Amino acid sequence: MKKNIVPLLGATALILSLSAVPAAAEGDLFIYNWTDYTAPELIEKFEAETGISVTLDTYDSNETLLAKLQSGATGYDIVVPSHNFVEIFIAEGLLQPINAATLAGHGNLAADFKNAPWDPGNVYTVPWQWGTTSFTVNTSVYEGDINTYEVLFKPPAELQGQIGMFKSADEVISMAQISLGLPLCSENPEEMRQVLDLLETQKPFVKTYNSDGILERLVSGDTAMHQNWNGYSIRARAENPAMRYAFPAEGVITWADNLAVPTGARNYDNAIKFIEFMMQPENIAVQSNFAGYSNGVDGSTAFMSEELKAAHELSPPEGTPLVFSQTCSEKAIDLQNRVWTSLLQ
Repeated sequence: MKKNIVPLLGATALILSLSAVPAAAEGDLFIYNWTDYTAPELIEKFEAETGISVTLDTYDSNETLLAKLQSGATGYDIVVPSHNFVEIFIAEGLLQPINAATLAGHGNLAADFKNAPWDPGNVYTVPWQWGTTSFTVNTSVYEGDINTYEVLFKPPAELQGQIGMFKSADEVISMAQISLGLPLCSENPEEMRQVLDLLETQKPFVKTYNSDGILERLVSGDTAMHQNWNGYSIRARAENPAMRYAFPAEGVITWADNLAVPTGARNYDNAIKFIEFMMQPENIAVQSNFAGYSNGVDGSTAFMSEELKAAHELSPPEGTPLVFSQTCSEKAIDLQNRVWTSLLQ
């Protein structure tokens, strides 16, 4: 993994080329994506070019998405699982093949994303966005060193009671494991006891466990430190220059989100059209520019904004370990769920 994340981002002033005459109506497309993670202008462009009417619903974690698909009655045509959940979704028969190598635009994908370990050959998925997970600190509240998990899990007085954490067992526990120097997806009960002890020590200082509304809480001052994704931290800094994204020396979680079609999707052909649309550099650039994350499509660098190319949130300091999230075993997931249930009770 490269230590310098090269952002493939759309230009802030990118002009969308919309036809003056709307396309003929071509049915519907129901997208289920993470909250505040889909560029509105991208949907407008897709609708104008195809005549397809898009409906967008949102979720706050991979666990929520998994539960929705397991319920068997989602009604969605596009979903966006993170890489470490893709294998779980495939194993449970929750995704149907798209055989992306046969689709228009597949040649635009970066080589690393054509043979990603979670889906070699893009049989079920294509890349959407990728980035890192750490935490954002309001440096007008705390001016000390933030590049350590010690600040997050054993916070100084200035930050106590003003901390926001994700409402996601996978993401919170993984961060605690890295902080403690433990392996991800541990199947060792004693190691997971250490994780629970750390999180319970932190809990009195946590104001909320919530993966939604992070930007609003940081900007309003409701929280002064929040577990966060790098792209969302860029957006927080745009609202308040005092916001700083941490790169803990212990390691930074790295992830890749993917477009996929759930089993039983009623509008499969329209889902394929959307996937092909998103493999075009000028389109994925609109999404990256909106969300602030890198993508896996070659050629989208032509649409970068200078501000995003310079964003420190996209370039970890030399030597910072990048730790890719892993697909956990059933035993590890069971231990995670026990820790999470105990923490939140």
